[in-house]
Amino acid sequence: MERFAHIGRRRIATLLIGFTLLALPQLFRGVPAVAHPRSQVSSHVCNVPWQRGKHQVKRLIHCAAHRWRVPGGPRKATSVARCESGFRPHAYSGGNGGVFQQRVVYWRGRARRYGFRGWSVYNGRANVIVSIRMAHATGWGDWSCA
Repeated sequence: MERFAHIGRRRIATLLIGFTLLALPQLFRGVPAVAHPRSQVSSHVCNVPWQRGKHQVKRLIHCAAHRWRVPGGPRKATSVARCESGFRPHAYSGGNGGVFQQRVVYWRGRARRYGFRGWSVYNGRANVIVSIRMAHATGWGDWSCA
């Protein structure tokens, strides 16, 4: 009889594990896989799918440059981004990151100031909008490619 008792325990353990695995998705329904902090800039403003490539990054830059008028307009903004990173959101060089090669050590404060508190310098939308808003406020002086 003792031989069959541990088989019963195995079945119970297997059933419990199976039930747990089936229940887990229900417990986490509605929880996003990647949580992004909320932006103070409406998600409707320049909502361009920048992850889809350079063309979409350019569209995002044009949209932001029109929304926040910058010296030289969208053409100048596009020229600076082309020179800085080749429109690559994950570009990194010498302590600078993102489309507009923001200084990583200053990013946290700049992102907070321009509405993207907690966002990564490598998030294309955050990098572009923060950079465009900086250029709107103070011009292109912070960029070597300007």
